[in-house]
Amino acid sequence: MALQISATNPEHPALLLALPWHLPLEEWPDEYLVPLPRGISRHVVRYARAGDEVIAVKELAERPALREYELLRDLDRLGIPAVDPLAVVTGRAGQDGDPLEPVLITRHLRGSQPYRSMFETTMRPATMHRLMDALAVLLVRLHLAGFAWGDCSLSNTLFRRDAGAYAAYLVDAETGDLHPRLSGGQREYDLDLARVNISGELLDLEASGALHPSVDPVEFGMEICARYGDLWQELTRTSVYPAGKYHYIERRIRRLNELGFDVAEMQIQHSSNGDTVTFVPKVVDAGHHQRQLLRLTGLDAEENQARRLLNDLESWMATQDDYAPGDPLAARPEVLAHRWVRDVFRPTVRAVPLELRGAMDPAEIYHELLEHRWYLSERAQHDIGLDTAVEDYIENVLPKARETLEPVTPE
Repeated sequence: MALQISATNPEHPALLLALPWHLPLEEWPDEYLVPLPRGISRHVVRYARAGDEVIAVKELAERPALREYELLRDLDRLGIPAVDPLAVVTGRAGQDGDPLEPVLITRHLRGSQPYRSMFETTMRPATMHRLMDALAVLLVRLHLAGFAWGDCSLSNTLFRRDAGAYAAYLVDAETGDLHPRLSGGQREYDLDLARVNISGELLDLEASGALHPSVDPVEFGMEICARYGDLWQELTRTSVYPAGKYHYIERRIRRLNELGFDVAEMQIQHSSNGDTVTFVPKVVDAGHHQRQLLRLTGLDAEENQARRLLNDLESWMATQDDYAPGDPLAARPEVLAHRWVRDVFRPTVRAVPLELRGAMDPAEIYHELLEHRWYLSERAQHDIGLDTAVEDYIENVLPKARETLEPVTPE
């Protein structure tokens, strides 16, 4: 069979043809590879460069490769945080003519880390709690979309910094299934697998001496269940309010927005005697602040980053002479937002030298600068201003962290 490349982008096959498909993946020369941390996988996985992109290449049988490729494309259409599928390569053969396994190619998620590389230095329990939060949010989003993961674990997840917290991305969809809706049993099965897998992974870390001594692997495995349950209950529970108290419904919707979710569809029903109103959020979409930031500024960020940037944008708009909410003659929010991007956000980020940014994307850099501004202002007992914070951050913070930052890869 001749070499075949099935790709989402017509430009990718030409870039991928330059890679040594006649060699087993574990024998690829270093000149093609990118030295990035890899998680544990049942398959051979390597990071390579294709043109200006860094890609993850995974060897597996043809049928599961094609199936995972389509599932990842489905998750992308649903807006679920997962690695971006680029191509499947089949018809590979070695120099002796013997067939080689096909490969699935995904785009490297810049700035992300597998959990094991995050434990190279002992991770504090508070940080581990944030990882569990991120994984619980990911699992809830998958289940709301009707996706049964079938193998939820730390190993099958990538984590990326998100304004002091973490965002979790699905990296392995091989065991997954997409349904119109999941039953309670399907969700519980996924959750039970997550508990067992996470406890086992943390026990491995404990045995290697990489786990904080105060962390109980079994308790942390249970934590994913508790955090998932609280979030699922908040997103799906039925609320009954007194008739006429419609601000209760608005308060519930606002609470969901604060958690990062939009109510896209709802059901409101009056009782037979008219005394109460039943409210059920029927469709809940994640990414409330992401969508709001993207609409206003065109910036694409993680949810917590977007929330932080929106807060800074609102504070900045309040200082502008032409900001007058409700005045039809005042500048529209979109106009002010684009001015903020042009005059504040971009110049601030560009002030940070590229070689010092490491794996941080622009939104994370801006968040770090806002945090540093707050810290210096608290110490000085007055607002020191963003420009001063940027100078101090570049001079005193980034050089110390430079050695631990991931090398810059072309975007």
